[in-house]
Amino acid sequence: MLHRPWIRIAALTGAIVLLTTGCSLWGSKKANQIDPPQSGTGAEAVSKTVSGTGSGSGSGTGSSSGSGAGSGTVTINMADSQNQMTLFAKDAKGFVAPISLSLPKTQSPARTTLEYMVKGGPVDSLLPSGFEALLPKGTIIKGVNIITEKKLAVVDFSKQFLSYTPGDERKILEAITWTLTGFPAVEKVQLWVEGKVLKEMPVGKTPLDQPIGRTMGINIEKSEDADFGQSTPVTLYFLNQNDPNYKYYVPVTRMVKRTDDVVTTTVQQLIKGPDAKKGLSPVIQPGTEVRSVKKTDNLITIDFSGKLLGSDQKASVDTLQSIVLSLTENTGISKVQIMIDGAVKDASVSRPSHVNPVKL
Repeated sequence: MLHRPWIRIAALTGAIVLLTTGCSLWGSKKANQIDPPQSGTGAEAVSKTVSGTGSGSGSGTGSSSGSGAGSGTVTINMADSQNQMTLFAKDAKGFVAPISLSLPKTQSPARTTLEYMVKGGPVDSLLPSGFEALLPKGTIIKGVNIITEKKLAVVDFSKQFLSYTPGDERKILEAITWTLTGFPAVEKVQLWVEGKVLKEMPVGKTPLDQPIGRTMGINIEKSEDADFGQSTPVTLYFLNQNDPNYKYYVPVTRMVKRTDDVVTTTVQQLIKGPDAKKGLSPVIQPGTEVRSVKKTDNLITIDFSGKLLGSDQKASVDTLQSIVLSLTENTGISKVQIMIDGAVKDASVSRPSHVNPVKL
């Protein structure tokens, strides 16, 4: 299942790649809940069920003006006026990275999140230094339909969406796709403009004849010993820092030699570290060894050599977080247990609800 053949390669400041597979790199998703309880909301939070066929400003995840088929019912947590949401933006090095912001809580969280990805909009004052929104200035989100039985988000943009810098074409697609597939009910995205299906991007001609998902990768690179036709994608989370006050994780999809052991390969690639030319920081000490790997339906247990630990004999939070983000991204398994030289070091760790939160 993880041998994903390349079905398109087009030139646009590097390889433009869409992969096909029967599953998402994000893993399985529940189909009915588009806005799950966020960290800190707790079971006591008030929930409000909203029909997916509404209209007007409340249409967002459940409705659209002229885009796509009907959708199912979604559950929206309405306990607070703010909602922590994760969107993808471009950093100063040109990477597309997740940013978690407190956004106004609405009955249309997917639509609201996309609205905060438009240049010149309210997100400009919220993004960390060096980050910028990717959707073209003036773009209006005319509607978003979540077709739950297909796990498909259909997004209808205004015509301003078509006016963008050529070098941002793939970044725009990555940002939209990875933002929307962060919602549990979404695995694929279809783009519309002014009520009509967008068959290809207008500048670089990236084909959009099929819905796109996380299998397209993000910030794609190729290992030197890999061949595009005989490779496996693994998404790795490395570190970047744009100023002394904000350190964040950047997902990089690296094409490696074809393998069935995605767990071990993911960790080995984290140990190998980022491409030195791209300016990201490694997260695991060079020379760290993987002693063993065990995988069940809901837990990955991985045993490292003591080299993983720092001088204080503890693994850094950055290291643990990167391992958890990378392994859960590539397998869909929700928890990771870290061992050192055969001994359990910490309790199992789950993937965080939000990546790279911004504290204002």
